[in-house]
Amino acid sequence: MLDQIRECGYEAVTMEGVAASTRCSKSTLYRQWKTKPQFVAAALRASRCPRFADIDTGSLAGDLREVAREGGTRSGRDTRLLQALAHAITQDEELQRALRDAFVEPELAALRKIIDRAVARGEIAADHPALEYVPAQILGVLRMRPVLDGQYADETYLTRFVEAAVLPALGLGPTPPGDKPSEDGT
Repeated sequence: MLDQIRECGYEAVTMEGVAASTRCSKSTLYRQWKTKPQFVAAALRASRCPRFADIDTGSLAGDLREVAREGGTRSGRDTRLLQALAHAITQDEELQRALRDAFVEPELAALRKIIDRAVARGEIAADHPALEYVPAQILGVLRMRPVLDGQYADETYLTRFVEAAVLPALGLGPTPPGDKPSEDGT
C-alpha cells in the first residue's frame, strides 16, 4: 500500500484498490480499519525502520557523515512517500501522528543519541548553540531538496551538505570562507 501511495499519491489509493491488490475483501479491510487514514496509519507504523539508529563511528563528524550516506540511500523512496502524504496529514491527526511515529521520531531520537554521545565524549559542549538545529538541518534538506532543486538529496549531496554546512556550524569542519584566521592566527 505504501508503494501505491508513493507511485500514485494518497488520493488515488482506494480501499477497493488495496482490497483487489491484496486479494481480500473490502469488508475485511473495513472491519480492521474503519477509514483509509486509519489503514494508512497502520501501514506506516508497521513499516517503521529507522535509518540512523545503529550509527556509531566513534566521532560526531564520522556519525554525521554516515547519517548523510545512509539518508541518501533511501531519500527518494521516503521523500516520495512524505510528499504524497503531505496534504492528507494536515487533514487527519491520526495519520499525522502515525507519520511522526514511523518516520520522524525514530530519526530524531537517533540523531539526539548521536549528539548525546558526542557530548559525553567531550567532542562538543552540551550548550553549543548549533546542536539543537542538527536534526532540522539533516531532515530538512532531505525533504526540501526535491522542492528547491527538483532532485532528491542523494548520498553525494547530503555528504557535501554535512561537510559544508553542518560540521562547520558545529566547529568541526573546515573554516567557512570569509572566516579564515589572519596570518598571526587571530
